[in-house]
Amino acid sequence: MVSLRTATLDDIPALEALITESVMVLQPEYTREQRVAALGSVFGVDRRMIADGTYFAATVDTAIVGCGGWSRRKTPFGGDRSPAKDDSFLDPAVDAARIRAFFIHPAWTRRGIGSSILRACEAAAAAASFTRVELTSTLAGVPLYAVHGFLPQEEFGVPLANGGKLPVIRMTKALPA
Repeated sequence: MVSLRTATLDDIPALEALITESVMVLQPEYTREQRVAALGSVFGVDRRMIADGTYFAATVDTAIVGCGGWSRRKTPFGGDRSPAKDDSFLDPAVDAARIRAFFIHPAWTRRGIGSSILRACEAAAAAASFTRVELTSTLAGVPLYAVHGFLPQEEFGVPLANGGKLPVIRMTKALPA
């Protein structure tokens, strides 16, 4: 049985291990060099989201098997060292909440974990008066978000520390009134 709870700062070591394993196994659309260069920046833990109480951990017993969250802050993607880090607040009247940092353990894919985290994020964003959500999806994540009503808006490359770029797709969705 998978349970969903708010992540804590004590979860960071387990989240970092999960993120690394998820990226290295479940992102075959990217080269190994892209995946390694993106770990810690594009793919990483954002302690601000944990402190804000907007990051979720999906657990089986005590093991974290998935994670993801939403944010009322402007950072569109990435961890603490995101190349787009901006911790200023969004305005729910004009801005879309950010859906961010979804990772599932390779042994736990296709069991509805990502969908349950996404539903929790959308409900929390709506409760915080947001009427829209947006996210920056990896190429592997697009099908999950599309099935939940997200529409692609633009593809772009996130600069990586090794000088390369990581292709991603910005997607948006209106929340039900």
